[in-house]
Amino acid sequence: MANDGAVENAGPDEAVVPEPTKTPFFQAIHALRYQRQATIKRIEELTGQPLICYVAGINAPIDRDDTVGFVDLLHNVEPDVDLDLLLHTGGGDIDAAEKLISMVRNKVGNSRLRVVVPDFAKSAGTLMVLGADAVVMSDASELGPIDPQIIRSDEKGNRLRLPVQSYLDAYEEHAETLKKDPGNVAAQIMLGKLDPETVKLFEAVRMRAKRFAEEQLKQGMFRNNGGNWSMAASELIDTKRWQSHAQMISWKDAKDPKIGLTVEYMDPTASEWQLFWELYCLQRLAIMDNQKLYESNYVSISIDGPGS
Repeated sequence: MANDGAVENAGPDEAVVPEPTKTPFFQAIHALRYQRQATIKRIEELTGQPLICYVAGINAPIDRDDTVGFVDLLHNVEPDVDLDLLLHTGGGDIDAAEKLISMVRNKVGNSRLRVVVPDFAKSAGTLMVLGADAVVMSDASELGPIDPQIIRSDEKGNRLRLPVQSYLDAYEEHAETLKKDPGNVAAQIMLGKLDPETVKLFEAVRMRAKRFAEEQLKQGMFRNNGGNWSMAASELIDTKRWQSHAQMISWKDAKDPKIGLTVEYMDPTASEWQLFWELYCLQRLAIMDNQKLYESNYVSISIDGPGS
């Protein structure tokens, strides 16, 4: 029977120390993580490229603290190789989203970055998608309008999420009404509830989101196909087309010529998609609504979001 080198070289009076193994209880505690990471390895064997995952609960928005998790995810990824990023998020801080996708893009270099959206990547998550070379979607997948939202506190200290574009649309509508009919009392009352200082702030935030989208499209989705990044960004922020912040942008919408994203559509019955969906289901069940999961075949970190 063949033995390893330690046993072969051991002298007659030397004790052979066995390699330590994980205890059964430890393995039982972490069994679901092992299952998820085994699924990631199966996907990597199928695609021939590494896969990293960022899955966030609905109450865990993208923020600056995500940097640490992404550094870990990218730690063992070789530079300048094709990479898949599985992304599930309801959105969050635009500046943080820019930093995260820039980190991934810098690691990938001129190689190909795909973002896989099994369920949804909304708002700032959609902005991250624009920095990829392609987005993998199926019938359950959705992106969202990139109209940013601002969280502010009212006079009672309640934190309110204000949709920037809707606020500006309301301001412009009432201002236009008063321009045509200065005696319109309803417009006067409504305009009086809208703060000019807030309008200026929101205009800057809206411009920031549009410019961010254009830059991501130039460096990512449109870098090789010459797409119209200005038109695409305008379409994605258009509240007349997308009438609510949570409205679904399907894979068909994303491929619409006015947006023109590079979408790799996968049939729900395709073996590759079923593996992505299996992994996502396992990951989504592993976290609560206020948690985030950073995972690859060698990293698995779950943390609570802000305010938890």
